[in-house]
Amino acid sequence: MNPDCLRFRLTPDEREFFNTNGYLVVENALDATMNTRLLAAVDCVDARERSEANRQKLLSVTNIVHEDPALVELIDWPTVYPKIWGILGWNTYLYHSHIDTTPPADEHALTWRVAWHQDSMRVNDEIETHPRPRLSLKVGYYLTDASEPDRGNTLVLPGSHLQDEIDCPADGVSNPEGAVPLCVKAGTAVIIDRRIWHSRSPNLWNQTRKVVWYGYSYRWLRPKDAMTVSHLFSQLTPIQRQILGDGLSANGTYDPVDGDVPLRTWLREHYPEDAERTLHGKAQARPPAMVRGKNSGRQ
Repeated sequence: MNPDCLRFRLTPDEREFFNTNGYLVVENALDATMNTRLLAAVDCVDARERSEANRQKLLSVTNIVHEDPALVELIDWPTVYPKIWGILGWNTYLYHSHIDTTPPADEHALTWRVAWHQDSMRVNDEIETHPRPRLSLKVGYYLTDASEPDRGNTLVLPGSHLQDEIDCPADGVSNPEGAVPLCVKAGTAVIIDRRIWHSRSPNLWNQTRKVVWYGYSYRWLRPKDAMTVSHLFSQLTPIQRQILGDGLSANGTYDPVDGDVPLRTWLREHYPEDAERTLHGKAQARPPAMVRGKNSGRQ
């Protein structure tokens, strides 16, 4: 990676805001050229997936990194990726990707309004801790304008990432008290903690809302979609291969060596503080040396 990306590292104020509110808005994350390239990629997928007969329906397509070179470049985009490792650390990868398009809707004909939820589905039923662990986050790159409400904005309830339940009528219409629409311009990135209660919303404007979502998690968590990317590895940098799930062995997701996590090696050279940082923002203590005997393997 170009060391210039370190200019966009997660700041202390951004860390505090994210930890408190469960989301972070990164303005001007995409330049005009990249935004245009990504729009073209999204439109190509959209044209293939939706016929003229269903152009008014919502579209969500997963496993999209391989669809276009611009989508590959986005996985370690310099204005955003440093904030990802700043939040989750270096033993991470891209475990999920999807394109969402929300066409203009007839307000009087809408059959849905909101669908409040936390991400990760069964994780929220089967994890026993409180509050639930972060585990992952998602980045939404807004390619179209959503600077005013009712443009297909993502709705969030700030601070709700620390709540396992919220008081919200399950009527598909009502929003919990304190919910806000994320009003952002084209080219903005929105980072959300997977636990924050959030919802899609109708697009009552005259333009289709288009967003690329990338989900980052720890390398020991299974991918959420097909991740058809291994054929790209020969074209990528070592860090990009890590982001797309490459590694030396299955055990390397739990006990990584340098070949598994080139991001850690890069950080040790360019920003050692982040190479040794834990989730709690403190330096990581190195374990004592071990003598491996006949029955003394690490578990």
